[in-house]
Amino acid sequence: MQVRKLLVTSLAVFGSLSLAFSSAFSAEQSVQAQIMAKVAAENALKNPDEWRTVDINNMVLLTLPHGNVVIELAPQFAPNHVEQFIRLTKSAHYNGNKFYRVIDGFVAQAGPEDGSLADRSVTELALEGEWPTDKNWSFTLVQKNDLFAEQTGFKDGFALGYNPSENRAWLTHCPGIVAMARGNEADSASSHFYITNGQAPRYLDRIMTIFGRVLYGMNQVQAITRTVTIEGDDAVASSAHTPIVSMRMMSDVPAAEQIHLEVKNTESELFTRKLQERIKRDHAFFFKKPPPVLDVCQTPVLTRIKAS
Repeated sequence: MQVRKLLVTSLAVFGSLSLAFSSAFSAEQSVQAQIMAKVAAENALKNPDEWRTVDINNMVLLTLPHGNVVIELAPQFAPNHVEQFIRLTKSAHYNGNKFYRVIDGFVAQAGPEDGSLADRSVTELALEGEWPTDKNWSFTLVQKNDLFAEQTGFKDGFALGYNPSENRAWLTHCPGIVAMARGNEADSASSHFYITNGQAPRYLDRIMTIFGRVLYGMNQVQAITRTVTIEGDDAVASSAHTPIVSMRMMSDVPAAEQIHLEVKNTESELFTRKLQERIKRDHAFFFKKPPPVLDVCQTPVLTRIKAS
């Protein structure tokens, strides 16, 4: 009888705790929904357009042997890295470089040969992995209590993390971002860069400088030859590494070859409303509803060719 009584008591306590947790979770989701609704209302007044035209001066055309990749730069978040990347691009620094470190599901990294004159001639940069925020700073909320950040969201189409407790924000390592490689020292980035080609390595957030993202041609990035093989397989010869045919600022490309793009405006009311719908999963397809969690790296920001 004593054991049965203890079991009943334990079940009652567990049930109370579960109910309390469920209520707290529901309350948290309700607060998040209210915040998203407020942002949507504010965005409706400030940013009515569903699509945003990407500034041609902010786009890079990376030409690979098998196709083109278009990168949007982020000078608003990493001004010094963008400035150096543009300067190197305009000087043809990257032409002929190879993607020498390409790991399936991780990154494709390129740059000049280590220790070469081209490598040693580039100035090292101070890390731009995060930035301070003030009371006037705003962004489009996606999720609260992310595994790597107190909040996640979007600003100018870029996925970010944000800790209100620190008044700090940063870009997140989602698939397709472009970041500068570095050595062990925080301020040792120069010209070697990488593109994430698989699951988000979010543990690199804040300790690397993200300065752009792939808008077009991610399928071409995925087709870059892997340089890391599984144990027991033959090594990939450097002669087989994928080269960069050319890297040009889109504004320097002949008009007939330019690629003009538009992306979903993450500051628009419609985008915020879509986020609300996405987190609810109300479509009939979801006969079993997943938890109301919205991973910022699994939240698409669509791109389209701009009609001429």
